[in-house]
Amino acid sequence: MTKADLIEKVQALHDDLSKRQVALLVDSVFEHLAKGIRKDKRFTMPGFGTFVVKRRAGRVGRNPQTGAEIQIAPTKTVGFKPAPELKKAL
Repeated sequence: MTKADLIEKVQALHDDLSKRQVALLVDSVFEHLAKGIRKDKRFTMPGFGTFVVKRRAGRVGRNPQTGAEIQIAPTKTVGFKPAPELKKAL
């Protein structure tokens, strides 16, 4: 599903809203979701799942073209653990 597909589905449920309004709503939801994850290091949506901030340790990698070793810096990423309801729905 793409963002455009999501906007169409939500707009079909709310005929009183234009696609532009729904697009702004969807953008706002994801913006606030990202802010919540950044601030609290996790976001839980019952029945859907939990997003958590994970840390990746630094490591040594290789440049595939030259084979030279390079140092890869530690980073943060987002992990997702689906709720049991979502797993069953798959």
